[in-house]
Amino acid sequence: MPIRRSPPFPRLPFRSPLVRLGLSALLVAGSLPAAFADSLNTASIAASTLSPDCLEYRVVGICYWLLCGPHGCKVRTSAKVRHYIPDAVVSSYAVTGNNPWTEIRALGSGTALADGGGSGTTNDHRENNLAAFKNVDVIGHPGTTLFNRFASQSGYICKGAGQPLRPYLLSTLDVLAWRYNVPESLYPEALIPGMREIGSRLSFNLWGSVYPRGGFLHQADDHKAAALMAQRAGDVVTRKGQPHVYSPLLASTSPGYWPAGALVESDASTGKWQELTPSLSQSCAVFPQSGPLEQDTRGDYAWTLWRPYTCCKRRGQKFLGSTDFN
Repeated sequence: MPIRRSPPFPRLPFRSPLVRLGLSALLVAGSLPAAFADSLNTASIAASTLSPDCLEYRVVGICYWLLCGPHGCKVRTSAKVRHYIPDAVVSSYAVTGNNPWTEIRALGSGTALADGGGSGTTNDHRENNLAAFKNVDVIGHPGTTLFNRFASQSGYICKGAGQPLRPYLLSTLDVLAWRYNVPESLYPEALIPGMREIGSRLSFNLWGSVYPRGGFLHQADDHKAAALMAQRAGDVVTRKGQPHVYSPLLASTSPGYWPAGALVESDASTGKWQELTPSLSQSCAVFPQSGPLEQDTRGDYAWTLWRPYTCCKRRGQKFLGSTDFN
């Protein structure tokens, strides 16, 4: 089903507590020491959730509930809504232990099997040091409270799958898959050109293949390489039973609740990305993007992964079904 953009979001009054909280977060981010002035921090990440473009809130149908009481049963209805939720922050960075998100940097510290990083500087002579390499961490988004207050101004809101600050994937712990492409280097998606690729060869904007879902890629553009690594990590955590060390970033379907499923590249109906660093964006997009991309001098990038959820407010004991407008 094609995604329609929601109507312009109403301007919030400056005296709104929500705006004051967001501005406070931005002020905290702007008062960091000079050494971390260009790094990412929890306050700025939380404030980034105030994005109507990424939220994309809309009413998509009607839900029907059966409500029974002492005097009989009746059918009640509720609006079926769909919107995006910032489930996780995905950091894609060069040097092991140097996640651009400063407060969780220690989670990605090197191990005996994963102590190197960066293009041509990995920790084992058997690794391909001619390819770009990125560590990737997938962490539950820390701005859930601020986002819920922001989104609830549109109406009833859904619950996301992400738990704030919970690690879902740390590439330093996923050594075999992330650094040696075991076993995915033998998968058809990794061996057959044109399968699961981001971009197009015909448009001369091919970013690379999603498989094998590891940290190496032959890509001259550092920003594109980092984005593709983020897509690979998002691909892993939004599926169950993958040959990686991770926790699934998924919720279970229940009556009146339809959570996001597997992330698919270039398909906004499964998820979209908000750039956090090197530049904070107020909008969301899917890879590949056209036009020039900002390069980070240290090779450190991060995005918020926004995922679509559909739900309706419970108004009875039994869910009877729903009708979509389209």
